[in-house]
Amino acid sequence: MDINSLVGGAVQGAVLTFVAIAIPRYTRHILAAVLVVAALFYVRFALEAHTSAAWLAAELAGVGIFGYAAHRGVRGSAWWLVAGWALHPIWDVALHYTGPGRAFAPAWYTTSCLTFDLMVAGVTAIAILIGTHLSASSLRKTTPTLLAPVRRSPCTCGGCTAAGARAA
Repeated sequence: MDINSLVGGAVQGAVLTFVAIAIPRYTRHILAAVLVVAALFYVRFALEAHTSAAWLAAELAGVGIFGYAAHRGVRGSAWWLVAGWALHPIWDVALHYTGPGRAFAPAWYTTSCLTFDLMVAGVTAIAILIGTHLSASSLRKTTPTLLAPVRRSPCTCGGCTAAGARAA
């Protein structure tokens, strides 16, 4: 493994994560989109190498797996994003660096992707644990908020109270 690719991947992963965290409204979307794109790169490499349909189907299955984690991370718990990023290095190394995907996946990509993925997973996990905006569920639960408590009117006419106003 090339040390430059390892260090470069870690630095780029940290930069991506910190930039994503700096944009609270889109943090989860950014992390999810890049996770899916990281998996799609292997589809591109397989297409360029004219691999078999079975191998292409396996790569697309990987996109589906990481796409599912990305979707759940955007719509639910951010821990799904951590899981997707933490599991992606297995896809990188076991299947494409040392496995049969080595025939078409560039070594520089699989090597840098290893540390990139782990850095994104680690920084995202720390961000959740220290209580950033990633800690909360992304599905907002609306609760009614009263601006002021409703007080009973001392008037006895029936038209001045909240109940009387609704009846009128």
